[in-house]
Amino acid sequence: MPGVTLTNVRKSFGSIEVINNVSLEIGKGEFGVFVGPSGCGKSTLLRMIAGLEETTSGTVAIEGRDVTRVEPAQRGVAMVFQSYALYPHLSVFENMAFSLRLARASREKTQTMVDEAARVLQLQDHLHKKPAQLSGGQRQRVAIGRAIVRQPKVFLFDEPLSNLDAELRVQMRLELARLHKQIGATMIYVTHDQVEAMTLADKIFVLRDGVIQQSGRPMELYDDPDNRFVAGFIGSPAMNFLNGCVVRRSGDRLVVALRQAADQTIEARMTDEMPAEGADVVIGIRPEHLRLEADGVTVVVEMAEDLGGVSYLHTRTGDGTEVVVERRGARENLNDRSVRLGADPENVLVFDTGGRRLR
Repeated sequence: MPGVTLTNVRKSFGSIEVINNVSLEIGKGEFGVFVGPSGCGKSTLLRMIAGLEETTSGTVAIEGRDVTRVEPAQRGVAMVFQSYALYPHLSVFENMAFSLRLARASREKTQTMVDEAARVLQLQDHLHKKPAQLSGGQRQRVAIGRAIVRQPKVFLFDEPLSNLDAELRVQMRLELARLHKQIGATMIYVTHDQVEAMTLADKIFVLRDGVIQQSGRPMELYDDPDNRFVAGFIGSPAMNFLNGCVVRRSGDRLVVALRQAADQTIEARMTDEMPAEGADVVIGIRPEHLRLEADGVTVVVEMAEDLGGVSYLHTRTGDGTEVVVERRGARENLNDRSVRLGADPENVLVFDTGGRRLR
């Protein structure tokens, strides 16, 4: 059963179109994530689902019901914002119970629902405190608890972890994942952080300029991106890109000479769209798929980022193109040394000059 369905949705501000004919479906109980750079339209899309932005055209449906022109309070959604938006003069209990009291819920029902939300979020010992007495993570849990007690059909999160420090963000990501597993509700989450998207999502929607570039499960997008934008946006460190020209085709193998060094080539395995000899292409290789070998692309190591079990070599080709290489268990110092890099053809992606993936 669908949880949220958008059909040919558009949003314009005057002559500026910020959401361009978006259609998507998030199943009931799924965790969907809208991800993309600042200004791509992901928060606007979330606000349209919430009813906080009017839909210019198209339809928004929640669990099969058309809510395109329905007031926000009647849509069955609850939203958690980047700012905690808590009432500073009210206790944690009173903040979480606020919507229930507006709905004139009984005292017994209010107590039961707040207690259950506090248990799920491990806030039982803080119900008497004011927001100023809580940490950032605890305040965000209160904001989530306030949404839980409303028992919405859909939870909407608009970059809720942006104000937290790095360590707390990791902790809150785990708590959100546990919460989703525990309550099984439909959740939609907006972030510009692709690590959050990869770790939280059942389904990711990558947006750019108001258009969905690709959607699917996290590892599907990571392993099989449709275009250069998705390939470069999903993954940390980002995919390496090298310009080249096709010099030979042999069976399912494509040999590409690099623009950075015409005497050096990389092989890619193709299964469908084999570009012609002489065609300009862009090669994409993830850092973990590059290896040091005797034959390959010559680069100079500028710096090694050692993180313990894994290290990242930041290197440059002769024309200054940066190439990042992931290594595990290596200890030797390669700074300022010239090395050669290679990759298995199965792990080399090929794009045309417009950014479209060639398979």
